[in-house]
Amino acid sequence: MSDEREADVPLKVIDRRWWVNKDESDAGTPAPGEGWRPGKPTYVEELERQLAEKDRLLQDTMAKYRDAAREFDDARARARRDVTKEVERGRRLFLAEMLEVADNLDRALEAGRTSSTPDTLLQGIELVRRQFLAKLDGFGVKRIDPLGDRFDPSTHDAITVVPTAEPAQDGIVCGVLAPGYLVGDEVLRPARVAVTRLESDDRG
Repeated sequence: MSDEREADVPLKVIDRRWWVNKDESDAGTPAPGEGWRPGKPTYVEELERQLAEKDRLLQDTMAKYRDAAREFDDARARARRDVTKEVERGRRLFLAEMLEVADNLDRALEAGRTSSTPDTLLQGIELVRRQFLAKLDGFGVKRIDPLGDRFDPSTHDAITVVPTAEPAQDGIVCGVLAPGYLVGDEVLRPARVAVTRLESDDRG
């Protein structure tokens, strides 16, 4: 009996092979070439979104960099123009001050021509010299007159050497051929000097 009942139960077999069920599974999906396009996985869409966002941020950053670089170039050009104007203003001021010295020198020469006393010309030239040095001092130019000082190669230029037998006089400025000048702490022109040098005694 049991064998007969088992024989009456219908057997259902499901074929899992993909080509067998292809028509059923693709029943509602257009076949390739008929407008069907496979959908993108979610993670691919997310990566594309992040990439687009990064590209937008990069473009914004580059635009800001270009704007900053343009502003920096403009500021540097303005600073250069301002410095050039300031230098030109200082140059004109200096030249205007020197014109007064030239005027007084002309007056001293004219007074020397019309006076029978040579001292008048000398006094006029001395006054112009003092005025000229005062003008230089107003621009921060200091005169170096190192007669009797110890030779300093940073501010003196030894033109000639004078021998001496006195050890205490070795390396002393004994003559000034041309004074030097400083601008602030910087040497505009070193003083041209004669320096004593101790003679070596080779007679022993």
